[in-house]
Amino acid sequence: MRYMLAYDMMETVRNTNAWLGATARAMASYPAFALVPNPMLQLTAAWGEVAERTFGRMVVKPDWGIRSIVGPDGQDHLVDVVPVVEKAFGNLIHFSVRRRAPMKRKVMLVAPMSGHYATLLRSTVASLLPDCEVYITDWHNARDIPVSEGKFDVEDYTLYLVEFMRTLGPDTHVIAVCQPAPLTLAATAYLAAEDPTAQPRSLTLIGGPIDPDAAATDVTDFGRRVTMGQLEQTAIQRVGFSYKGAGRSVYPGLLQLQSFMSMNAERHSKAFSEQILRVARGEASDHDAHNRFYDEYLAVMDMTAEFYLSTVERIFKQREIARNEFVVAGKKVDIGAITSVAVMTVEGANDDISAPGQCVAALKLLTGLPEGKKAQHLEPGAGHYGIFAGKSWRLNIRPLVLNFLDANSGEPERAAKGKITLAASN
Repeated sequence: MRYMLAYDMMETVRNTNAWLGATARAMASYPAFALVPNPMLQLTAAWGEVAERTFGRMVVKPDWGIRSIVGPDGQDHLVDVVPVVEKAFGNLIHFSVRRRAPMKRKVMLVAPMSGHYATLLRSTVASLLPDCEVYITDWHNARDIPVSEGKFDVEDYTLYLVEFMRTLGPDTHVIAVCQPAPLTLAATAYLAAEDPTAQPRSLTLIGGPIDPDAAATDVTDFGRRVTMGQLEQTAIQRVGFSYKGAGRSVYPGLLQLQSFMSMNAERHSKAFSEQILRVARGEASDHDAHNRFYDEYLAVMDMTAEFYLSTVERIFKQREIARNEFVVAGKKVDIGAITSVAVMTVEGANDDISAPGQCVAALKLLTGLPEGKKAQHLEPGAGHYGIFAGKSWRLNIRPLVLNFLDANSGEPERAAKGKITLAASN
């Protein structure tokens, strides 16, 4: 009960701050005050507007906002978001482009479940849509999932990916971004042993912690310092009474957001101070750079406690993927069982979340895969976000990934005979 009260207290604080912002904006914008111009009134109204929007969007799932794309015929083609597989903890959705024949490249994006919604990959999806049939894992907010649906940990996550891959078929190219990279690698190895005909054509791992000990970051240091008991005591709460998942143990999104913000507190503080001044001067808008970024960044979701704790314990502390000791549903997953799926790793030289070395460690685990089907790329000057959504992705990494997909789009036996030219791209 006390953990439910703690959850509701956090939500109360958030709600109160949103209300205070709305109140300050309304009072400082009272028409009669215009008779006595005062810059403090403008600043108060601006602070209220920014505060109301900031605390309000923390509990709202962002919209995909991908309405249409321009086709090769020069016409706009509307885009529909269509569920393909619907499950309790996450769906597989398809961005269906109207009046367009199915594209040769079929891509399944595996979105992170690390505090933000899958919409964090909106720009990644938008950049791939003109050239690919795009599917993505759309994970649900744990606070909205009734306790009756049961648990969801790293093994369940892996089995979800296995089901999604089976549904899409063997002509699929899988791209895993950040957190899901090790579990996507495990899901592919699971299929290699249990259902080889359902394996995807290729697997691209972008900035993922395959071996967290390969290069130290604040994330890996935190994993070493904190015991599992301390983590469960300080990070886990039960969903409050206002949601369908009341009573479910979760790592709350608001608590995660506090950790995200504290990592770059000075930068965020400066960004909000400057935004308040822009609003006061009438220079801000709904879709300016600040709001576009923070509308996504501040929208957080709860993770199930068992998923969060098992990720820390099994992926970071025990390094089960890195040591090739991962077990799913009682079966040991051998990464070496992957013999026909081409695998490429992408890292950013300035990545402070999954530092260079953590992701490329996957290639050493692929003992059964010919060297000609392995590829790696290290992007100079790129940070974590840039390798899947920023300038580095748009200009350099996306073309490399599409070339890699094309090089491995044939039947596995035929693709294995070809030479992948990206292996030395770092």
